[in-house]
Amino acid sequence: MFPTPRFACVRAALVCALLLFMPSWAHADGTDPSVTLEKDLQHFTVQADGSFVLAVESVVLINQPSAVQARAQQPLSYNRAMETLDVVEAYTLKADGRKVPVSPEQIREQQEAASSEAPMFRDALNKVVIFPEVAVGDRLVLRYQRTRSTPLFPNQFEDLSAAAMHPIGEFSITYDLPEGLPLHAEARGFKAVAPHTANGRTVYRWDYQVIERARIESGAVSYLDHGQYLAVSTFAGFKQFAEAYQVRAQVEVTPAIREMARQLTATLPTARDKVLVLSDWVRAHIRYVAVYVGAGGVVPHPAQTVLDNRYGDCKDHVALLEALLKAVGIDSTPALVNLGNAYTLPSVPTLGVFNHVLTYVPSLDLYLDSTDAGIAAGYLPLGVLDKPVLLTASGTLARTPATQMSEAEGELSFKVDKVGAADFQHDARVRGWASEFTRYHVAALNAGQREALIQQVLAAYGQRGSGALSVEPLQGDGVFRTRFTGHSENLVNLPGPVGVMALSALGGGIAQTVYGFTLEKQRRQGFQCFSGTTVERARFEFPPEVNVLALPKPVALQDPSLDYSAHYRREGNTVLIERRMRVHHPRAVCSPEDFKRLQPAIDGMVRDLQSQIIVQSS
Repeated sequence: MFPTPRFACVRAALVCALLLFMPSWAHADGTDPSVTLEKDLQHFTVQADGSFVLAVESVVLINQPSAVQARAQQPLSYNRAMETLDVVEAYTLKADGRKVPVSPEQIREQQEAASSEAPMFRDALNKVVIFPEVAVGDRLVLRYQRTRSTPLFPNQFEDLSAAAMHPIGEFSITYDLPEGLPLHAEARGFKAVAPHTANGRTVYRWDYQVIERARIESGAVSYLDHGQYLAVSTFAGFKQFAEAYQVRAQVEVTPAIREMARQLTATLPTARDKVLVLSDWVRAHIRYVAVYVGAGGVVPHPAQTVLDNRYGDCKDHVALLEALLKAVGIDSTPALVNLGNAYTLPSVPTLGVFNHVLTYVPSLDLYLDSTDAGIAAGYLPLGVLDKPVLLTASGTLARTPATQMSEAEGELSFKVDKVGAADFQHDARVRGWASEFTRYHVAALNAGQREALIQQVLAAYGQRGSGALSVEPLQGDGVFRTRFTGHSENLVNLPGPVGVMALSALGGGIAQTVYGFTLEKQRRQGFQCFSGTTVERARFEFPPEVNVLALPKPVALQDPSLDYSAHYRREGNTVLIERRMRVHHPRAVCSPEDFKRLQPAIDGMVRDLQSQIIVQSS
């Protein structure tokens, strides 16, 4: 996801696909010409206690019809417990020079959807400005003021800004602070104006430098990892920043929490067993409410309140789990992290890309994320692998694991009849982080959704037919098993001679991973690449009336980050296929140089996946 200015980041959502163990990548455009941001002036007036007033003036030129619907309503987020937001002026400036003002009735306040059913979080609001009579060639003019009366961190101020991926005219950010409050900054692509001090205050300003920005490539790391941004902070360093978070993140172990922790762990022999059980209990019983660090404040609710209400945001999950762990004598700490595609931090301490909180258990060197209902304790969502984290209890920077166990194995069989139709069966086994992930999402599908999923899988291969999906309970071995059975009406276009696609899986698996690599011809940006192993075996049983004329050639490809092999053999009128793929890159991010080196292997894997078995009716 691309972080938006002001970083009201949303929780990343991993899309469930049947038998998926590795992610696919979607295309993402770069600079969007549908609008031009002709003016974006932001002026912060900061007080010594960290409170501030932000005055914003913006002018947006509508260039394309697609932007009319997208831009005619502009939401402005704020937290009414900490701040107020007032629209000073808003109007549509028509291409002929007319001004069509936004009336008071066209400024509506809405509760953020994420917090609508959670009373603890009803302070998160959107003030929606509805511009009238918007058409291509119009300008949307907006001035508003956000007043933060309660600072996130007492006596401190921090901010991180990046330009939206649109053509930009004037983008300037000004910070007006008390003279004795130092402002540290890291500016990349923003030019500083010499600070000016008068009347006990110092004014800093940075102007965005307009450059040609490359398209954001599919699966690429965050623009902040390589692009332009401005980070400012009054904190002297990350340790001071961590202390400011930690001082208000203290938890109380109540009698109810202590008793629950004792009951859940009484028979468990090791500290690791206790940690995993408590984390999984929070994951299963405390509903995650997506109110984000920063926008929702940085102070967690009391652990007992979270337990009583049975819901909370990420910092509330961490607070309750910390209290449960403390109740059985295990220390833990919040770990601030980015849940998204940012893999680096600015050099100055700011919430910035820190939009999520994990639990870290130092004695076990173990990270936990109880907010993701589909990730079992002991594993992490892909979005937080290989990420810098700030451990708030110690004030130290660390990094999450770059890899975790991911193994998938599948067996596919087709029993072809003399007219080219086929009964099939696909058995899959998933072990590691994706085992619970797949089980959770498959279990959530109702009968109609499962049937639709089967139809989609068959259609993806040009097949007509039907099938059924059965699921085994997750056993103690940690392996999730599924069976997909059905009938294809048109697997082989007999009489031939005809090529039969040498499938080794139905949906996901090796093919999805390989074709994910092909979404870009070349790369200039780092991109996400997660490690894992997949083995796929397929069996094509042809009737006596069908002659097998030719098989694909075997393939063996090796790279420092990847091993791939494919083998084909014939036993009578049966063709057996085995493919193996192991991605073992030591990081969760591959570089453009890695991609260039991988290109011959990628080409070879694609050719193999497109290979065919040649058959003909006798």
